[in-house]
Amino acid sequence: MASDKIVHLTDDGFEAEVIKSPIPVLVDFWASWCAPCKAISPVVDGLAAEYEGRVKVAKLNVDENPATPGQFGVRGIPTLILFKDGKVVDQVVGAVPKNQLEGLIKKAL
Repeated sequence: MASDKIVHLTDDGFEAEVIKSPIPVLVDFWASWCAPCKAISPVVDGLAAEYEGRVKVAKLNVDENPATPGQFGVRGIPTLILFKDGKVVDQVVGAVPKNQLEGLIKKAL
């Protein structure tokens, strides 16, 4: 399991971990009650291992941290947003296939 490669974000730590990150960051906005979030979780974990050192993969629980999702207009979950140099590069909503997430990551590499 690659979950040790995942950064667990909070509203307070978001700027330091994501906005100021020297490498691109893929943020998974999720909630514990969300079935599609659970479905995509192993894919996100796998990407964290695959792109370790090149892309930071992080998760933010929207129920515990409501400020950040609102700031980025997250309406549905899972929403995955790719940040580079503190800016949004692209985003996807829903449990999308791995190749779609890899395409997202490759935009920032």
